[in-house]
Amino acid sequence: MLTLDWMFFAIAGPAVVFAGVSKGGFGSGAAFASASVLALVLEPGLALGVMLPLLMLIDAATLRPYWRKWDNKDAVLLILGGLPGVALGALLYKVAEPDVFRVLIGAISVGFVVWQLANANGLVRRVQHVLPVWAGVLAGAVAGFTSFVSHAGGPPAAVYLLSKARTKTDYQATTVLVFWVINIAKFIPYAFLGMFTLQTGMANLALAPFALAGAWLGVRAHHIVPERLFFALTYVLLSITGAKLIWDGLT
Repeated sequence: MLTLDWMFFAIAGPAVVFAGVSKGGFGSGAAFASASVLALVLEPGLALGVMLPLLMLIDAATLRPYWRKWDNKDAVLLILGGLPGVALGALLYKVAEPDVFRVLIGAISVGFVVWQLANANGLVRRVQHVLPVWAGVLAGAVAGFTSFVSHAGGPPAAVYLLSKARTKTDYQATTVLVFWVINIAKFIPYAFLGMFTLQTGMANLALAPFALAGAWLGVRAHHIVPERLFFALTYVLLSITGAKLIWDGLT
């Protein structure tokens, strides 16, 4: 039962603002945590249903500030993988064990950050090569699947995008475009699975201002934060979300 009382807003409001800041300024990596927070006061499936329209609203609000600043090739690769990943998530949602994927994605995310730090400190020899096309498609497929089952598509996409030299803005813009498409693709299967109700719609209307405020703050923070600090924060968020995924999967 969804009750729009003070406790709901005390928990859901900051969670939705956080999702807006993460998606609007720092690559979506930690935005999935908002659904986990909502699950403290809602049944998990209902929490996913409440979050998706809000994530779509954040996508729409942040698309214009980053319009055409994305990397076309990487965006296409991630989307080409992401759409089948969403379809697979829809087919397996009722039978898949999401905890296995949470642990796997969390381990990859944390391991990637450790590898990047080792490279930066000269502990390992950096291998200079262009990632193959299939790596982007695979990352997109994993992102699409995990996004469908838990809104946790950010870390797989971040691992692929951060492995390539790029500016903070084309990285951010690419994630905005990719998850705008993926979240639209998730909407119809979510509806068929019964995740949207009159109550979730009322919650969406009540939480929409929080989503828009978070998106605005995220875009502002993106342009204010220096590039070096931006990527440092992104790695921190990726580490935290990766650890959180592992913890959720194991517990």
